[in-house]
Amino acid sequence: MIVIGEKINGAIPAVGKAIAERNKVFIQTLALKETEDGADYLDVCAGTDVGVEWDALKWLIETVQEVTETPLCLDSPNPHILEAAMSLVKRPGIMNSASGEGDKCKVIFPLLRDNEWKVILLTCNDNGIPADGKSKIEIAGCLIETAEGYGIDQDRIYVDPLVMSVSTVNSSMLDFIEAVKGIKTQYPDVKITSGLSNISYGMPCRKLINKAFLAMALQAGMDSAIMDPGDREMLGTILAAEVLMGQDKYCRRYNRAYRAGKIGKKNSK
Repeated sequence: MIVIGEKINGAIPAVGKAIAERNKVFIQTLALKETEDGADYLDVCAGTDVGVEWDALKWLIETVQEVTETPLCLDSPNPHILEAAMSLVKRPGIMNSASGEGDKCKVIFPLLRDNEWKVILLTCNDNGIPADGKSKIEIAGCLIETAEGYGIDQDRIYVDPLVMSVSTVNSSMLDFIEAVKGIKTQYPDVKITSGLSNISYGMPCRKLINKAFLAMALQAGMDSAIMDPGDREMLGTILAAEVLMGQDKYCRRYNRAYRAGKIGKKNSK
């Protein structure tokens, strides 16, 4: 399971405040905590107004790289911001994201020739985000094949099928599973990623739904999640699911995590 840490995001009020105030200690503490909790990548998103996004993202990248070598997942809806930010990053990471909207692919895909950078593809286009699995598969296929035309191999591609809120689309989980299985069947080397909280938007006891979504998505073939790597309940769900799917030989990872106090009842000091 590939974990992309979600906490360095200006859309989170406390993080947005820290970015506005250029509070390096706050941001660097977050980066170190996500790294210590086992994040494979750190999503770095300014989440600010368009006019100040570049300055904020530049500061974030420099601030985070001062304290950790964990690869970054550069996150912006503006492909030109991602293009500019790429030169600031010390080691290949993930571009988050490209889609069928506007000129995003034409800007981002050429940047990924002849290097080890990866990319997240979103299953949306100029018509918006489709809810049904079939449309998600079709958009993903078009994006993947376009990426391959730029020399981007499937194993460098992550697809986010953009799960809808179950409170508005009752079949959201079923549509997501259909998309994951369809994409994996046609493009077996492509990885699937997703945020975990959108499905529960507008619902009570959101974490219950998020945990169920995570377990079901893993069984369907999801390889990665954009999440809080320090969330003990989510980590426990991942490890338990891997045990039940036969992916953890002799349950070693699960047992190691328990002995290290990473899952189960938290020991009081």
